Amino acid sequence: MLNETYRKLAASSPVAPVILSIAIMLFAGFAMTRVTKRLRLPNVTAYILAGVLIGPYCLNLVPPQVRSGMDFISDIALAFIAFSVGEFFRIDALKKNGVKVLLITLLEALMASALVFIATFWVLGLSLPFSIVLAALASATAPASTLMTIRQTRAHGDFVDTLLQVVALDDVVSLVAYSIAISVALSSMGGARGGGPGAVLRPILVNAGVLALGCLFGLALKLLFRERSTDNRLIVSIAMLFAFCGVCAALEVSPLLGCMSMGTVYINLTDDSNLFKQLNYFSPPILLLFFVKSGMSFQLDALGRASAAIGGAPLAVVGVVYFVVRILGKYLGAWLGCAAVGKDRRVRDYLGLALIPQAGVSIGLAALGARTLGGAVGEDLKTIILASSVLYELAGPACAKLALYLSKSYSDRIEDVIPAESLPEEARNQTELELLIARIRRIQEELPAHRPPVSEEEAAFTQAALEQQEYAGYMLRRRFNGKRLGG
Repeated sequence: MLNETYRKLAASSPVAPVILSIAIMLFAGFAMTRVTKRLRLPNVTAYILAGVLIGPYCLNLVPPQVRSGMDFISDIALAFIAFSVGEFFRIDALKKNGVKVLLITLLEALMASALVFIATFWVLGLSLPFSIVLAALASATAPASTLMTIRQTRAHGDFVDTLLQVVALDDVVSLVAYSIAISVALSSMGGARGGGPGAVLRPILVNAGVLALGCLFGLALKLLFRERSTDNRLIVSIAMLFAFCGVCAALEVSPLLGCMSMGTVYINLTDDSNLFKQLNYFSPPILLLFFVKSGMSFQLDALGRASAAIGGAPLAVVGVVYFVVRILGKYLGAWLGCAAVGKDRRVRDYLGLALIPQAGVSIGLAALGARTLGGAVGEDLKTIILASSVLYELAGPACAKLALYLSKSYSDRIEDVIPAESLPEEARNQTELELLIARIRRIQEELPAHRPPVSEEEAAFTQAALEQQEYAGYMLRRRFNGKRLGG
């Protein structure tokens, strides 16, 4: 019935089904967050579930032609994600903590990838293109659930600092690993034409070229912002991201590394974090559409069948193996990395628990990989990642909270929050009531200053709008005064 309605609308106005479908996707994603918020689950989980609900296997509220025509959303969403990752790579921060954190990140990311490749290629006997790309995606970690849990528990300390730095670097490792893996996969699928030294050198040269091009775009972005009003900054930055995605699409390469290098170059040249906040406040509707679209393309019926395209193993078995082996790889790699750099036992034993969530970049890379590999292999890859991401996002927050608690990064007892050793010596010999008052005063001193009930991103976006309004009024008054004086 709904498809018939869409056909009638398309006959009178071809754009009507597209606009209505986007409205349904936006509203469904928002409505589902009202449910997941009560369960303390991240918005990414809500968006994926909303996509499954309105997709072809449930309510079927979006016509197939609209779903197939929204592939460009993946590129745009990934551009925003990768550009925002670049903000975390300030040269001063990398000099201060770079070596230890980089070693931990490399070990936990590559250990997860190595174990997943061994389990899929050698144990399950799956195809090389599928196994190597799936293994590369195993390195990614979603920071949203972990950050949400840290904010809720007000955790702090060396464990939290290490965790945040590892999560920031994790996406970079996954972007590089995916770029190399997809090139090797395409070379292996190309038969004899893809063999030889070129199969190894080609992805390295392509990634180097994309990184260099991204650096040039970052420099150009800085030069374009010399004398720009705040609204034009937003317009120019989005135009630059779109242009870079278009160039990469024309060259048939991934824009992820280039967008990341663009953000890295820009933040180090300008130290302008305000632009990232404005883009972060602008991007949620785009990210919502991307994740809802991913949920709509989730093939529920595929989980119960064996796929000859990847080697004959049932996708449900592949999904379970991937889910378990990736967790083992993350935990073991984080433990070895912390031991290698001499981290405290609490950090070493529990860091891996906080690295379980996976969504965001991994789903975006899976969508990009599915399009690049094509056919049943690409669809199977996306199905596995989407199914496991939902499970990871369901289990991730609980595991992160458990890791923070076991590492003593937070506590519900005031004696643990403010130990007696941290108080002045004269306060330690007082009565229990006086000691409690001293602890409360210390907590009050450490509380941040009162902030307005809006996020930094919203404040930056609102500030840009107000400044543009003032600038427009100034130019209008200037023109009016010029005409009056001239007359």
